[in-house]
Amino acid sequence: MSSEPHDDVDAPPLTEEIAPGTATDPPVGTDSPATVTVDGTDVTVEGGSTLLDALEAASLDDAVPALCHYGREDIGPRSECRTCMVETEAHGVVPACSFPAEDGTTVRTDAPDAANARDVNLDLVLSDHNLRCTTCGKNGRCELQDAAIHQEIEEPRYGVLDDREEYEPIDDTSSFIQIDRNKCILCNRCVEACNDVQVEGVLRMEGTGQDTRIGFQSDAETMEDSTCVSCGHCVTVCPTGSLVEKGIEDATTIPLPGFTQKNSVGTAYERSGKSKGPMTPKKRTEGTPEKSAGELVGSAIDGGTPSDVWDDDAESGGDWL
Repeated sequence: MSSEPHDDVDAPPLTEEIAPGTATDPPVGTDSPATVTVDGTDVTVEGGSTLLDALEAASLDDAVPALCHYGREDIGPRSECRTCMVETEAHGVVPACSFPAEDGTTVRTDAPDAANARDVNLDLVLSDHNLRCTTCGKNGRCELQDAAIHQEIEEPRYGVLDDREEYEPIDDTSSFIQIDRNKCILCNRCVEACNDVQVEGVLRMEGTGQDTRIGFQSDAETMEDSTCVSCGHCVTVCPTGSLVEKGIEDATTIPLPGFTQKNSVGTAYERSGKSKGPMTPKKRTEGTPEKSAGELVGSAIDGGTPSDVWDDDAESGGDWL
């Protein structure tokens, strides 16, 4: 996968030795403009465009969802969720977000096979998602929620992730970002924003199969223990409530006592209240003050892993010792 180290490629200059996202992937398509027929309408797109670019240029009445696609800042294409499937005459059903727009291509979004593929794949995404929307900080501004409403999905055919015993604890250890992996759809947007745009090298995709999750390149267990610099770009690109800014994580929930994001999941890792000092491994190596070992405190579950902490309060602005 793209979060693994790339060998024998011309990687962009990085400030740290990190695994990039798709920054080292080959370009899509050709440099020449292409004319594509979308549902009977001819549109011309620039060289290097995808079929999704052609769909957007055609201004369709019924938009095709593309949950893992982020059309800005050179993030992707990923082709992870497969909710943007369309039918082409020459190649059959293909993902629009990553398939190159070739001159003369004919695309149908209303073809039965393509429409069924989009419905099935969206249901598969929903089946591994915590659909407690009324306790989510992204309620009303969630791309997955919008796609489900647009596709008129009332009850996903494969069920939903609703077993509280299977939920991962919320990572509430950061002062700025809350992580709820139960709402993550593994679109990889945050990983690429972190590694290819901000070039911080904090996030990665880890694990296999049902255990695949967003983790940290430093092997940290929580955001507080990671090398995160709290830039917030991962939150900006997240299409669901998996990454939410602290302070608004319950802004769109039903205003009832105890009706919160944390209560909906049941367990959470809380922050220790200690500052980490220099965030990146490079800065820590160049000049690391003496530090003491501390433990994750205030956790709703046992087994918090030890972390490196500093003696000043993160909010006091005190000097490092």
